[in-house]
This record gives sequence, C-alpha cells and structure tokens, in this order.
Amino acid sequence: MTNYYSSPAPVAERKMLTPAAQRALAEADARRKAAEASATTLQKEFQGPKGPEPTRYGDWERKGIASDF
Repeated sequence: MTNYYSSPAPVAERKMLTPAAQRALAEADARRKAAEASATTLQKEFQGPKGPEPTRYGDWERKGIASDF
C-alpha cells in the first residue's frame, strides 16, 4: 500500500516564486500570526450559548423548542 499524500517537495526541488508571490506569502503569514494573537486575547463569555453563536448560524432551537423573534 502506498501513501497517497506525499510530503512536500524538498526546498531544492520547489519552483522559484516571484517577488510578488513571496511578498504575498509573507503578508499572509503576518496576518495569520496577528489573527492567532488576537484570538487568544478575547475575553471568555459567561452564561452564553454553548456551541456556535445562534444569531450567526441561524440555529434558534433550545431543548427541542425553536424560537423565532
């Protein structure tokens, strides 16, 4: 049995990126790090709904009763 997902190509075999692509990757990495840093600084919500926020995901059901207001 072979491994369908192979590891990424070694650095020497990768295609050279243009300067614009390198800047885009650097910008994406910076945004990713900033998002991770801001996610850890959010305050914990007390007595809020468990799971996804119902107003955002449209799930108004609680204990089998659906409410629409």
